Amino acid sequence: MPKLPQYPDLSGKSIFLTGGGSGIGAALTKGLLQQGAKVAFVQRSDGSAFCEQMAAETGNCPLYLPCDISDTRQLQDAITQAAQAHGPVQVLINNAANDLRHATLDVTEDDWERLIAINLKAYFFAIQAVIPGMQKLGGGAIVNMTSISYMMGNAGYPIYTTSNSGINGMTRSLAREFGPDKIRVNALAPGWVMTQKQKDQWVTEEALAEHLGKQCLKETLAPEDIVGGVLFLASDSSRMMTGQSIAIDGGVVVSG
Repeated sequence: MPKLPQYPDLSGKSIFLTGGGSGIGAALTKGLLQQGAKVAFVQRSDGSAFCEQMAAETGNCPLYLPCDISDTRQLQDAITQAAQAHGPVQVLINNAANDLRHATLDVTEDDWERLIAINLKAYFFAIQAVIPGMQKLGGGAIVNMTSISYMMGNAGYPIYTTSNSGINGMTRSLAREFGPDKIRVNALAPGWVMTQKQKDQWVTEEALAEHLGKQCLKETLAPEDIVGGVLFLASDSSRMMTGQSIAIDGGVVVSG
């Protein structure tokens, strides 16, 4: 893992993230634990072994709460449980997503509802659940993980890219709405990160070579490469930054 700076304001903070036990989420959980944060995360698969591993590696054990984030009641109940254990959520990281490949002409209404529920609806209702506590605390930070996929106009998963674009619109609108409460809302768009899932399902030698050809930096991205950006957005170091979307993708998409 790249050597990261310490953000003293993150120590002891109550942080909640979705999908925090695997892939990019696991790297985020570890990075936050190393900052001394009180981390709670949800996912459907059992996270108990991961919690034990994190306790051994960081000396700081996260709170795992089983949850299907597409079920709004389950998700908001988990956030309530996290707040009871760690205090009101001060940082929310909406990370869980499903980039299942699908063809437009094959999509059913059930497919649409299921993928939107995971990739967009859950983000909104997690934010809804933490806002009142953040308002009482006098501020907070929300980081919405999106993707460069929609910026590239990628084909092969249109519901996913639609959700990515929606996340950015939601980020901007909620930043405006809750800025007076000192609640910051930003988005972070990773490029093609070599998680185990990606390696198992989507990575081929040809596809990877093509993608690296689009990057300015000719190295593959690892989950650990995303951690520094999230820590920055979660911390007071970005206190006057809100409504923004930044990419960590090796330079595939550029802005300005």
